[in-house]
Amino acid sequence: MTSDSIRTMPLSNLAAGTLATHFGWTLVVLLAAIYSSNIQASDKEPASYAFSYESLTLDAKRRAATPYTPQRNSIPAALDKPSPEQYRSMHFNPDAAIWRAENLPFRLELLRSRPNQLTKITVSKVEKGLAQDLIATPEMFQMGTSLPTQLGKTSIPLSGFRLRNHINSRKIWDEFLVFQGASYFRSVAQHLLYGLSARGLAINTAEPAGEEFPAFTHFWIERPTLNAATVIIYALLESESATGAYRFSIHPGTITTMDVDMSVFPRTEMRLVGIAPLTSMFLFDETNRGLLDDYRPEVHDSDGLQITTSLGEHIWRQLANPTKLQVSTFTTHAPLGFGLVQRSRQQTDFQDFEAAYELRPSAWIEPRSDWGAGDVELVEIPSGRESNDNITAFWRLAHPLTPGHAARFAYRISWLDEPLLPKNLGKTVATRSGASIDGKRRVFLVDFAGTGDKTEGLRVDLSASTGKISNATLTPNHAINGLRVSFEVDPKGVELIELRLRVMKVDQPITETWLYRWTAP
Repeated sequence: MTSDSIRTMPLSNLAAGTLATHFGWTLVVLLAAIYSSNIQASDKEPASYAFSYESLTLDAKRRAATPYTPQRNSIPAALDKPSPEQYRSMHFNPDAAIWRAENLPFRLELLRSRPNQLTKITVSKVEKGLAQDLIATPEMFQMGTSLPTQLGKTSIPLSGFRLRNHINSRKIWDEFLVFQGASYFRSVAQHLLYGLSARGLAINTAEPAGEEFPAFTHFWIERPTLNAATVIIYALLESESATGAYRFSIHPGTITTMDVDMSVFPRTEMRLVGIAPLTSMFLFDETNRGLLDDYRPEVHDSDGLQITTSLGEHIWRQLANPTKLQVSTFTTHAPLGFGLVQRSRQQTDFQDFEAAYELRPSAWIEPRSDWGAGDVELVEIPSGRESNDNITAFWRLAHPLTPGHAARFAYRISWLDEPLLPKNLGKTVATRSGASIDGKRRVFLVDFAGTGDKTEGLRVDLSASTGKISNATLTPNHAINGLRVSFEVDPKGVELIELRLRVMKVDQPITETWLYRWTAP
């Protein structure tokens, strides 16, 4: 056991697709692949080679001019297949962490292959413009005593990596970042746990023909300096439709920020492209609590989509777990920011000591370049399990990407407790819905905090795309020093109603704009 204090945050909800389950693959395939000879064993260290973001970009462009040929992990048939128990006993040894002996502010740990992962993943370190591929050997892993003891110099196939830092305590090396599975990655801020994921690129999300999942196949991590507060990561993305070169500048802390620079090179025409995609889980909250038989009040990694439009309007769209696939679009100009947000922050909101959903981070996207025409798109997929990631949000480009024309984007991801609203602008803290006494209408209660509880001079600005609204009332909510808006909606037999609400003082909003999509059960 390492002499350093190590704390590993739970890796629940790692997705391998828009709707994915945890580690739900065939175990045997991975276990054989662990001992793959795809990476040739050698007593010598791999040779160093010149590397830069410019050379990575040129390589991605070159690859895009050829058909996609994925590199696969080979599975030697002669190897015995370890049991599931043997597999679960195998973990990276913190004592073998890259840079541990150098007392640097970051430590790099390698992650062995996951079930049914056939794509070859390479992780390299970079120092002074020279890169060197890392070889994962059995000596770098802690294994149960029942595992074979004579593995020789066989390399262990990788699925990605994680980084540790003193993000919470000067005495503890906490995991704050992981890249693993297709183009998925996750991070946390101080005192938060893993929750939602980000992705490198979304292709054909929610399309009838099926989604394409590009993968980061090679990572390069720069050696940090002695007093570095930032770590730099590069990645090569590959898929049937495109290649990409990525640069991540990551600063962990009370807010963990990632500045992302990316260049995409289409192999074919790409009609549905999502930039800065986020993926999360929403099962239920107060709005649909009665539809699932569960002892907990709420279950979700995120409870809303927050947007700040280019005109400065602040939007809150309550998430839903629909009965049918839903795709919603917002704003036709690149926003100042958008993200999937967790606002439920009390343990009593969830009553789940193990999952601790109240400690899941929010992720906020801010463009750092001109994204061109498009819209923020929200995809909500029906789900009956909290192990399914059923929510995706991204910036959808209005125009296709075509071969021979590189597309470049820059943005920042902030992993944090919650994005701030302007001072004195009320935010939605609760949305509740239920049937009226006669069962013919829907009753809604929306609570806003940060407004004060005075109602004089205020009015409710409320609209519905169809149906009939009645009994709209604005009352003080002394418990939160805020306001409550209540109203009823008669669907008039329709299947879907878009609701829009804000509280106004003269012609200025004093709350964010609350949006809600009601669908017939």
